[in-house]
Amino acid sequence: MPWRYILPLLVTALAFGLALLWWPTLILLVPLAVLAWIDFFQSEHTLRRNYPLVSRIRWLMEDIRPFAQAYIVEDDLEGRPFSHQERALVYARAKGDLDAHPMGTELDVYSEEYEWLSHSIVPREDAPEFWRVKIGGPDCRQPYDAALLNISAMSFGSLSARAIEALNLGAKIGSFAHNTGEGSISKYHRRHGGDLIWEIGSGYFGCRGFNGQFDPDKFADNATGEQVKMIEIKLSQGAKPGHGGVLPGEKVTEEIAEARGVPVGETVTSPAAHSTFSTPIGLLEWVAQLRELSGGKPVGFKLCVGKPHEVMALGKAMMETGITPDFITVDGAEGGTGAAPLELSNRVGMPLREGTIWVRNMLVGTGLKSRVKIASAGKIHSGAQMAVSFALGTDYCNAARPFMFATGCIQSMQCHTGNCPTGIATQTPWRQRGLVVEDKAPRIARFQRQTLHSLREITVAMGLESPWEIRPGDMRERLNGAKSLPIDRIYSFVEEGQLLDDADSTLLGPAWNAASAESFDCGS
Repeated sequence: MPWRYILPLLVTALAFGLALLWWPTLILLVPLAVLAWIDFFQSEHTLRRNYPLVSRIRWLMEDIRPFAQAYIVEDDLEGRPFSHQERALVYARAKGDLDAHPMGTELDVYSEEYEWLSHSIVPREDAPEFWRVKIGGPDCRQPYDAALLNISAMSFGSLSARAIEALNLGAKIGSFAHNTGEGSISKYHRRHGGDLIWEIGSGYFGCRGFNGQFDPDKFADNATGEQVKMIEIKLSQGAKPGHGGVLPGEKVTEEIAEARGVPVGETVTSPAAHSTFSTPIGLLEWVAQLRELSGGKPVGFKLCVGKPHEVMALGKAMMETGITPDFITVDGAEGGTGAAPLELSNRVGMPLREGTIWVRNMLVGTGLKSRVKIASAGKIHSGAQMAVSFALGTDYCNAARPFMFATGCIQSMQCHTGNCPTGIATQTPWRQRGLVVEDKAPRIARFQRQTLHSLREITVAMGLESPWEIRPGDMRERLNGAKSLPIDRIYSFVEEGQLLDDADSTLLGPAWNAASAESFDCGS
């Protein structure tokens, strides 16, 4: 007889046998005997049926595997999406601890993991202590003086009420902006008065009519509020570009319904595409409408770059209409805070570096860069990463997960389950209780300030007066153990107006020729 048939009997006999010697053993062994019999007779799981009780060890190991890896197996440079070293840097800066590193770099400087910014023999020590960037083109009546590092889009509902409060209070203390995410403006965003960037997705939450369409009057009511400094249209996001979303009715609580402008308990959808426009010209006309309805505040859009000709189509539409957004936020495929289909996260969307270069080339090549600011978002957590983004043409940066780390996130990878142990990505009251807003907000502000200080140190070391002076040639990327090149020798960077003068002389020519202001379809 196979031993699996004996195990339930053996555990039961052992339980009662030991109970004759010492009755408290019943407390431990009787439940195990019951589990063994349940496993033996159930028909759902083969392993439990064939190996009663013992097979449960497999599920236990699966549950503890991520934590064992993070704390025992992985070294400082391993771990995804953020390594232990990357998280430790954020924690140290948020707490005001020493963020220096002993004994030199742990990177292999002769491998492809190493890239570097070129320093100068004559550092520019008289560089300003900090910088801000004015966002607002010629049609903007209320430009915004933005910090160079701001909180990227994370919605109330994805994050808890206390997390939203902590982020906004941190933004208030540090004088930087807090993006609402597409879940609109909740009372928790308003409680502390920090500057807001209101993100509008295809669900039009906060400006949604009865039929789910965009409502201009509701938009104006929110957009003209003093706390709202800019409006961002979400076209796509790095984690799941081209994918909509469904918010089940059971998750639409009274507070979430109030923020999003939807009925309590009713399932609502965010379509994959916007219903307000379908062409490049239509998008820009909507940008102009939102700018007017908001009282002249900066309006831009966020996208994860997909098909390059669509970026070029936006440039052609800007040239044809004379309408330009005030900013374009480039979200890299490596970005993302919440739940997303694994296939989209792993295989759809352009990484931040290439995406930023395409948007930069479109704006520079059409001569429109002076009117449109570029923001970069996607795993930016340090001054060095910010400097790299500036080298590619960025004007300022946004970050999401690093600000979650500053709030107390431990990368437990439970964001999608609602069981976040740190009270950040959950709506469970007792889990949120441990997150003390007044304690976390200064840490959020301190992380942002220390990261900008790091950016300044790098800028000074490079002999430059501001990060906007960093050029592609100032950054080198290793191709192999024996060769490295400046990134302007690896990627194509067009000159001012070059797409208008002679697009065919550039590598962008095919995408430019295939683009049309009247359609996002490929023309060839």
